[in-house]
Amino acid sequence: MVSTLWTLAIIFLALLIVTIAIYGVKRKEPNKDFTDVSMRVKTWWGMFVVFGMATLFTQTVSLISLAVLCFFALKEYFSMMKTRKADRRLFLWSYLAIPIQFYWIYIGWYGMFIVFIPVYVFLFLPLPRLLGKGTSGFLRSVSSTQWGVMLMVFGLSHLAFFQIASPQYGANLVLFLVVLTQVNDVAHHFISIYFGKRKVVPSANQNITWEGFIGAVIITVLVAYFIYPHLTPFSVKAALLSGLLISITGFFGSLTISVLKRDLLLGNEEKRRTIKGTYLNRVDSLTYTSPVFLHVIRYFFDFM
Repeated sequence: MVSTLWTLAIIFLALLIVTIAIYGVKRKEPNKDFTDVSMRVKTWWGMFVVFGMATLFTQTVSLISLAVLCFFALKEYFSMMKTRKADRRLFLWSYLAIPIQFYWIYIGWYGMFIVFIPVYVFLFLPLPRLLGKGTSGFLRSVSSTQWGVMLMVFGLSHLAFFQIASPQYGANLVLFLVVLTQVNDVAHHFISIYFGKRKVVPSANQNITWEGFIGAVIITVLVAYFIYPHLTPFSVKAALLSGLLISITGFFGSLTISVLKRDLLLGNEEKRRTIKGTYLNRVDSLTYTSPVFLHVIRYFFDFM
């Protein structure tokens, strides 16, 4: 608990310094546009509160805070979709999947937690769309909704299972995962802006480059080396491999969400600009890093 408090205190101090620095730069250079950076910092503060609650308080508080995060991420995802009246029941059933998924986590039923959304929700989610007698755009509507539930609910809900699977190390492992994922995102973002030349998917996101990917991998692995003794029971080798795994899967998560957003918002530039500061943009990598990190740890370590 002491190491967790110190880590959260360092994150809080870093966010405070960044916030003050941005405020000073904005006053000094009022003609420059710092909107994107300001939005990022605001959402980081929100995420700090959510994950602070998830790591410091009881398992119930942790589950509720992460369920709320899943709800808002899914809500923002649905806001990007072109919907019809027939889709309303589909969305309602998707939201109802959140408390059910977190109930399986609460009672520690790993088997149902791991198959509920990929199997049962996937098979039965189309029913409300069929009952609504809407056939036009059926496949795109249902498949887009299923993608959202898989990423925003199934993927992110793995964050909640850490504490259930390992009461001793779970909270610290969540903090370790979130810190490395955010460090990876930030490093990739700034390296791509200042040094990026080879864009991975220029049509979806100009800020995802191969230079950013390589630089982010190096930085994330280094940060993993420095913080692992305080947050994990890992060896040096396991910590470095964890940093590498989180960086690579975070890259694929960010890339996937970027392409999804580009496809869903095609032809709607105004809405695409308004979602830049949303939590969906900050948790995109976690939708991939959370499940992969959890299952790798469960496979190689007995404490999970």
